[in-house]
Amino acid sequence: MKSRIPVVLLACGSFNPITNMHLRLFEVARDHLHQTAVPELKLLCGADVLKTFQTPDLWKDEHIQEIVEKFGLVCVSRAGHDPQGCISGSPILQRYQHNIHLVREPVRNEISATYVRRALGQGQSVKYLLPDAVISYIKHHNLYSRDDSWNGSSTRTNEGETS
Repeated sequence: MKSRIPVVLLACGSFNPITNMHLRLFEVARDHLHQTAVPELKLLCGADVLKTFQTPDLWKDEHIQEIVEKFGLVCVSRAGHDPQGCISGSPILQRYQHNIHLVREPVRNEISATYVRRALGQGQSVKYLLPDAVISYIKHHNLYSRDDSWNGSSTRTNEGETS
């Protein structure tokens, strides 16, 4: 077995609420980077976040370039998204694709924070979708319930898609 190298992953996203699949992003990315011996700081994102690079006025081109040129990113696959297509559709991502690691999640990720909020709003169980500590926190603070102002509703991105 190769010796482990230091890996620093910085993630962005709503994580609202954080699910076990969000936590899996870190595990899958870390394993991939350890296998490829890339000891650097990387932006970690799901394919849904990579797609937002194409959203007008959400990301500045110079910020995208700085991320992928100086640091690179690790993009973990997500059902219904085409990260390779996002790269092909962006001249900046194409130019620095050598610094973009596309990682396939061996467990199909169909869990979304939107689904979790909706289930909670309808009083359904989310056991095994969220860490127990997150479920306890949500219950303690009465989040995403019928009585909560969120009421299980989703957040909206600039594209009008739910997250």
